[in-house]
Amino acid sequence: MSMAATATATAGSPTAIQNPCGFYETHSDAYYNHCTSDGSKILIEIDDWGPNTIKCVGPGVTWIGEAGDIDGAWYIGRTC
Repeated sequence: MSMAATATATAGSPTAIQNPCGFYETHSDAYYNHCTSDGSKILIEIDDWGPNTIKCVGPGVTWIGEAGDIDGAWYIGRTC
């Protein structure tokens, strides 16, 4: 299999589509997916309809709340 075919298969995998990098929501829950291969932990800011909160997240998917309570989340440029 060529490198191009491998990259296409990986990018189109169901896991990549279901769990995009960064903030995403399902019907009921909000998540932040820290896509990294270096094991780093980062600080994200969560807009949760009150004073925003800061949370340290590691690699992979982290549940950050119920979808109706979270308006967004983003990386704030710092590790933790």
